Amino acid sequence: MDARDRIAEIRRTGGKVTTDELDEIWAALPTVRPTEILGTWKGGEFVTGHRFEGTLEKIGWYGKTFTSLTDVAPLVCRDAGGALYVNSELAGGGASLWTVEFRGEATATMVYDGKPVLDHFKRVDERTLLGVMNGKGVRDGDRFYYFYLERD
Repeated sequence: MDARDRIAEIRRTGGKVTTDELDEIWAALPTVRPTEILGTWKGGEFVTGHRFEGTLEKIGWYGKTFTSLTDVAPLVCRDAGGALYVNSELAGGGASLWTVEFRGEATATMVYDGKPVLDHFKRVDERTLLGVMNGKGVRDGDRFYYFYLERD
């Protein structure tokens, strides 16, 4: 099964997967350029047992908006009434998009303005990205936090 089919299967069956398998899937996916991911994306997480799991759901996370390379809203959330808003306070400001090397490959990476955190992205298909959060305080032991984005 190729990486794209496996991601679809994992999501279809509730998102439960090991970070080791996500590491393997990540390695099999193609990189993506920052300009290719501009726009609004709806996000979701995988069920891996990472300590961040469930945090985004609690804050009403909807996804991310990449307006331009230097204008990124990393935490687009839904309020109690269902309206979308940018949670700049929790995100520590905005973010920007860069090409950054991660695991030996240069790929689109969102760099938070106010936190030592990077979100690296690879292409699953034309409408889906696999993301991995990296930076100070992000790892859970030796495990990264994985998530996905779908073009809105």
